[in-house]
Amino acid sequence: MTKNKLAIIGGSGLYDVEEFTNRKFIKLDTPWGKPSDDILRITYNDKEVFFLPRHGKGHFISPSKINFRANIDALKQLGVTDIISISAVGSLKEELAPGTFVLVDQFIDRTFARNKTFFDEDIVAHVSMAHPVSEGLMNACEESIKKEKIKYQRGGTYIVMEGPQFSTLAESNLYRSWKIDVIGMTNMPEAKLAREAEIKYASVSMVTDYDCWHPNHDNVDVQSVIKVLLSNAQKAKNMIKNIIDNFEDHIDPKDPTPNCLDVAIITDPKKRSKKTINKLKTVAGRVLLKK
Repeated sequence: MTKNKLAIIGGSGLYDVEEFTNRKFIKLDTPWGKPSDDILRITYNDKEVFFLPRHGKGHFISPSKINFRANIDALKQLGVTDIISISAVGSLKEELAPGTFVLVDQFIDRTFARNKTFFDEDIVAHVSMAHPVSEGLMNACEESIKKEKIKYQRGGTYIVMEGPQFSTLAESNLYRSWKIDVIGMTNMPEAKLAREAEIKYASVSMVTDYDCWHPNHDNVDVQSVIKVLLSNAQKAKNMIKNIIDNFEDHIDPKDPTPNCLDVAIITDPKKRSKKTINKLKTVAGRVLLKK
């Protein structure tokens, strides 16, 4: 039986979890290049957990330049089965004020300059993204957020823009007309690649601003975002401790993600090159290396 291992991917404002003292940094390489930074392994209450800052510690990687494939492959190398993504987002709804956490359960991907699949050479796979997040992980996050008494919303749609510029007013109003909840720059293709690697995924989106649509709030800028981020980051760190303690209590044995490649790879085995199989051995070896 596979042992459940949790990884936290930290977004803007969450570059480290200094509170954890049993720490070791791990350097990894992948067929897709290097991940965003060294991966931090921590032990908390006898549980091994991994942490990766997607923008790098110090925030030196732009959203379009994040090596999402390397990040997911590296975590898979470490045996990670579950990922909780923590991200800063803008709100597209009045009721989602800065400081609110949103447990998103749907995405609209508007990015256009990123590598979005592991299966782009010799081997083709089509995974389902109808339900892109793990219900069990969402339950773990919700329980942890409630314990910290953080204002939150369960469910919502996150639209992922390419960035790094913020929205125009016309774009912001367009997305509001689509009834979208929050806007950000990083959860895609991260969620898609996690699914291809058969890793369960959940997203906690921390609202920092109202984008640029709200008539009673200034247009979003980095300085105003940072102020809210500092408050949100501490809330997120407290939440992480609770999640580490409880996430295994919410594992859903019926979640199809750990076996989703069984029905996704369409390429004739005779057409699958050894070179590509070797490249994919971490993310898809369970299926491709079957005898």
